[in-house]
Amino acid sequence: MRIGIRLAISILVLAFIVVSAAGVHFLWWRTAEATSQTLASTINEQIVSSVSDELQSITTEAKSAFTATRTLLIRHVIDIHEPNKREFVFLSQLQSQPTISWVVFGSPDGTFFGAHKLGDSDIEMITIAAGETRQRIDRYQSIDGDFQFKNKKSEIATYEIKDQAWFRDAIESEGPQFSIATRPGNDRPAVVFAGPIGVDQKKQDVLGIIIELTRVSRYLSQLTTGKTAAAFILDRDGGIVAAPDADADEVTALKTNHPLLPIAISALKEATGKYNPDDGDQFRSRITQNNDSYAVVLNPLSLPGWSLATVVPESEFLGPIKKTIRELVLGLAVLIVVAGILSAWLVQRLIAAPLVKVVGEIKHVERFDLHSVTRHRSRLTELENLSGAIADMAGGLSAFRKYIPADLVRSLVNEGIEPKPGGAIRPMTVLFADVAGFTGLSERLGDKIIPLLSRYLDVVSAEINSNHGTIDKFIGDAVMAFWGAPSSNPNHAIEACSAALASQRALRENGILDDKGEPLRIRIGINSGDMIVGNIGSEVRLNYTVIGDSVNIASRLESANKQYGTEIMIGPETRRLAGDQIYARELDLFAVYGRSAGMPIYELLGIAGSENDPSSWVHLYEAGLAAYRTRDFSNAIGQFEAAINIRRFDKPSMIMVERCRQFLKSPPAPEWSGVAIADSK
Repeated sequence: MRIGIRLAISILVLAFIVVSAAGVHFLWWRTAEATSQTLASTINEQIVSSVSDELQSITTEAKSAFTATRTLLIRHVIDIHEPNKREFVFLSQLQSQPTISWVVFGSPDGTFFGAHKLGDSDIEMITIAAGETRQRIDRYQSIDGDFQFKNKKSEIATYEIKDQAWFRDAIESEGPQFSIATRPGNDRPAVVFAGPIGVDQKKQDVLGIIIELTRVSRYLSQLTTGKTAAAFILDRDGGIVAAPDADADEVTALKTNHPLLPIAISALKEATGKYNPDDGDQFRSRITQNNDSYAVVLNPLSLPGWSLATVVPESEFLGPIKKTIRELVLGLAVLIVVAGILSAWLVQRLIAAPLVKVVGEIKHVERFDLHSVTRHRSRLTELENLSGAIADMAGGLSAFRKYIPADLVRSLVNEGIEPKPGGAIRPMTVLFADVAGFTGLSERLGDKIIPLLSRYLDVVSAEINSNHGTIDKFIGDAVMAFWGAPSSNPNHAIEACSAALASQRALRENGILDDKGEPLRIRIGINSGDMIVGNIGSEVRLNYTVIGDSVNIASRLESANKQYGTEIMIGPETRRLAGDQIYARELDLFAVYGRSAGMPIYELLGIAGSENDPSSWVHLYEAGLAAYRTRDFSNAIGQFEAAINIRRFDKPSMIMVERCRQFLKSPPAPEWSGVAIADSK
């Protein structure tokens, strides 16, 4: 069923109203989601920045405590083996640096001294002498900001400093470094900043500052992360390193019952195979549980395998936004319906009638009745511009009607080339192709040659077009095409070679046979160089084509295939431009018809990487060619025959063998230069 343009436009307007209403709802919802994600991302960035600053502050305190204690030891301000002075220094560091939990000293002989915070009120001093199986523990209590001795005890030592991985790593290191710590009587996660120090001339000892991650858990509980958002530190296996807990310290264990902790662990499991905290890249995920959605970001930390996971419930932001969207969409729907009714009436008055006239002008263009196209005035600028554009297009097409083929005309219009005689010299590549034995074939087939010729031209034209070539003309069975104009093409040489090989291959694959049932064979000549390209002809009839010496050489190379028994021959400039993108062999030094000076000519064998590499026999042919040019004809015959043994029935090799044998019978003149001269065009 057909409908008029007025009804069609009215239907489109109403459809537009419906689609607009749905689109507004969708866009606002997407905006809300984007806003939610932006807010979640902002919170995540704030958390990451804050935690990074805190970790930086903690590491700075650890480094400061390490440096201060190390300086006192190596400069012999105190003797590490004097308990009173050692305990004073260790206690003062724990008191002045609130985030550090331990100050430890260890020797390779098993000696261990350690000062350890017990929450915010007490400190322990642990001493394990070399070779001893028991450890002494002195406990101090903070009273009015000062630590006073409380009690002491002795118990079996369960901590061997020499067996600790961080201690061994510190001994072998060049300087202090962070690593995962183990310490007496506790398996909770901790970080140690430890390094070697030389207290005397005989031993290398280790000083370490240990930070228990329960201190970080305290800090996480103090973060402002929205109403219900939270941050956690997890290891690569989902183990809990730190979680928000205001009560956690060196004595009170970390509570792991935070309601958002399972969400963070789920995101880490989802990231398996996609996220590696050691790579330094974030991983973002959206986790849904119990109909609630959460934005989770895994942020790698400086310690290997640790990640900061931020969990932000989307309900914090989307709830109010959803209500606003519902109210706004309802109001917009009412406004759109009213506006739609008014728009439908205006469309019929202002668009439908003028558009009918414009459609009529387009039909004139479709029929190429260009002189009948006229401009139409309209109250709408766009319609008047459209009518003017159609009239201008008709004028342009009328001017370029003299150009053939149409594809070339479109290219010329796009390039802005005016339809008048003229040209320019440009580096280009030209290709000539024709059917081998076409004269005899046409005599045998008569008018039945036309279908065969059409199939052949269709195949070759398709391959030339697909390789960005421009078909210049058909001359009987011959095809002339060029690359590099009207649009500039820096790959003109390699694309011409690709088109030639593709044409040969397509003829075989399409099963195009001659009257004897044999595959149709074509010969192709390709040459590159500076050519004159442009509009050649008169004001009545123009032909956009290429002329010049490089064009003539391509035509001669096509003919020279007969002399060497080859199918695709290319000139030296094409060979140079194509470089290692093609497989080719140098055939000979050849002087085309009408010239005495020779030039190297090449047989195109394939595109590098997409064909079998022919180097196994090409180097034999080229070695024979080198011997031939030095008049070592016997050696040349051996090389050419070796090439024939690999590539059966290689006609160029056979021709060169015969030529060498003739020269052995009748040596060339002293002035012979090895140049073969064409005997025909």
